[in-house]
Amino acid sequence: MSALDPTTGPAAHGRVYWALADCWNIVRRGLTHYQRQPVNIAWQLGFPILSVLLYGYVFGSAMTVPGGGDYRDFLMPGMFVMTMAFGFINTATVVVYDSTKGVIDRFRSMPMASSAVVAGRGVTDLIVACAELSILMLTALAMGWRPDGGWGFLAAFGLLLWLRFALIWLGVWLGLLVPNPEAAGGLFAVAFPLTMISSIFVAPQLMPDWLGWVAAWNPISSTAAATRELFGTPVGGGDSWVEQHALLMAGVWPVILTAVFLPLAVRRFQRLSR
Repeated sequence: MSALDPTTGPAAHGRVYWALADCWNIVRRGLTHYQRQPVNIAWQLGFPILSVLLYGYVFGSAMTVPGGGDYRDFLMPGMFVMTMAFGFINTATVVVYDSTKGVIDRFRSMPMASSAVVAGRGVTDLIVACAELSILMLTALAMGWRPDGGWGFLAAFGLLLWLRFALIWLGVWLGLLVPNPEAAGGLFAVAFPLTMISSIFVAPQLMPDWLGWVAAWNPISSTAAATRELFGTPVGGGDSWVEQHALLMAGVWPVILTAVFLPLAVRRFQRLSR
């Protein structure tokens, strides 16, 4: 009797296999677009690289780090975090493009796992994020940035991807909400203040008290402080509870963001017209 049960028999294994196969096809489709249009990755990396040059070389000599240390070493992990944070705009742009062009409707009409569309987008973005981080870190090394190696380096890399993973679902949700790709590009006006009011460029204790409190509790700040600690670069940490427990909050904030935006993205996807 158990051999005929569709929940435990070969049919169940077949559904899992085809769900993974459909997901991989979505990933291949996304990577093929990047392969045929490599300028997209160059454009995504252009802004953080220019920010590194601007803040590191133009303003770096005038910046101070609480507790001492070189400002460029303080800045580099923040640039990595900013790149991961801005990634949700790219996710939203791709999703809204597929939605408005009827690509998602075509996927929904095909005999494929509905989870493959969302999961494939997430896997594609993580692969691209790994490439972006690698290129940006090589640029930082060429500029003289020297982090500690070993497990701390790998843990910091993992925390950066963990933040990017959480923001993928924010991007998917927003991409299913905004009406067109032009509106998705306008999300930069929202993302830029969120990254500026954080510890990416300046330690929160150097800001006015109320603004420093907001910056300290910004989820981006926790990842920035945690990666600085793991990389062995100047942290510039403050005395607040969230700053003293940056490693803990760098792991907790993405869980909260995922718990909020993943269900919203799935619900919005399910409500799309067939």
